[in-house]
Parts: sequence; C-alpha cells; structure tokens
Amino acid sequence: MPRTASVRDYIRTIPDFPHEGIMFRDVTTLFADPRGFRMAIDQMLHPYAGEPIDKVIGLEARGFILGGAIAHQLSVGFVPIRKKGKLPGAVISQDYKLEYGEATVEIHDDAIQPGERILLVDDLLSTGGTAAAGIKLIEQLGGEIVSCAFIIDLPELGGRKVLEDLGMDVYALCAFEGA
Repeated sequence: MPRTASVRDYIRTIPDFPHEGIMFRDVTTLFADPRGFRMAIDQMLHPYAGEPIDKVIGLEARGFILGGAIAHQLSVGFVPIRKKGKLPGAVISQDYKLEYGEATVEIHDDAIQPGERILLVDDLLSTGGTAAAGIKLIEQLGGEIVSCAFIIDLPELGGRKVLEDLGMDVYALCAFEGA
C-alpha cells in the first residue's frame, strides 16, 4: 500500500458476486491488514470524540467486528443485533424487506436502557433495510441513536436517504458507485 493509502484502498472488489452484475465490496481485506483495520476504526471513532455514547450496537455480522473494536476504544458496552433465532433468552424482533423477500433481526429485550445513547455500526450501507430495522429495535427499547456509522456507502442504492428520512445522522468512510 502507498504511504498515503485510504481505507478505500484496502477494500477488494469482487465482480459478479453473489450474482452477475454485482460488484461485491469485500472488507475482509481491510480487516486482515493491521494498518487498514486500525485506520478504519480510528476514522469511524473520530466524529464521536467527546460525544457521550453509552453503547455501540453492531449489525450482524461484520458490524460485530467493527462494533467490538469501537466499543473497546470508547470503553463502553457492545450489543449485537442478530438474525432471527440466534439470540437466547427474551428478544424483540423487527422484520424488514430484502431484495428477494423478507428477513428478521432481533435484540435482547434488556440490552438497552431508556435514554442510553447509541452508536449503530455496520460495514456497508446499501438499501438501508437492515439498519432501519436495527434503528426501530433500538428506539423501541428507548435508546437514543447518536449516529449510524459505516465503512462503505453505496449511494445509488438509497440507504443514506432511508436513514436520513428516519432522522438519523449517517457517517461513512467512503463510497463506491454502482451496486
């Protein structure tokens, strides 16, 4: 990598995955490189320096990797939002639309206390469906969302607008054109 590399430089693009015509943005190459991973975490933290945050919530699955590292740096707790059926104990659920149908995400019903300030993180913002479902769960438990932070935004898919229409602050480290 050049000395002035950006987070974007560490992200691999895989054409035609998982379907023909899709340009898959693979962050595992970013995570695997210690300099790239540190850069991403540091840059995701930067806008929230001095901001009171009580918990970081990560969306399954790559949001867990980012969320755990960010929560550690902020010295706050981490909470996962998981696919249906993956969490033991009492949960609340939220359905959302996918390109090919519907899915459901869940959170423990005691994971957030009313009034706690939350940073929601994931690797990629595409249509915004998963993040919007996560926002609804957090709000149902009384959490106040400080911001939604992502490594990658795919602007053409409209996720940023979906989240901003829900009143969310949205932050992304980089953007890629196309799907």
